[in-house]
Amino acid sequence: MLRVLMFVVPLALSVYAFIDCISTDEQDIRHMPKPLWAILVLLFPLVGSISWLIAGKKRALAADGWSGVRGGGGRSRQWVAPDDNPEFLKSLDKDGDDNDGGGEGESDKKKRDEP
Repeated sequence: MLRVLMFVVPLALSVYAFIDCISTDEQDIRHMPKPLWAILVLLFPLVGSISWLIAGKKRALAADGWSGVRGGGGRSRQWVAPDDNPEFLKSLDKDGDDNDGGGEGESDKKKRDEP
């Protein structure tokens, strides 16, 4: 089984890298012309494929709204984790006035302790 994986994984990586290379627009390719990248991936499957994936293509940024990074000044349109979101934290403070956040309230403890 391990012998098969040692053949199939580099082959799949090479096929993926070659198809990705030939289907990428010319302006999105870095460092070398597109035909040279394709030849590199075909002649040196493992090294060429890894080189293509790391250095050959300009990678797009994360999808809008899911990068988790806030923009510089002003209100950001991108997603922010709840513990970094000041509006969410303020809403917790408003809700926290009613409850101490400890789970059981004082009245629940008294009811439980009574026989």
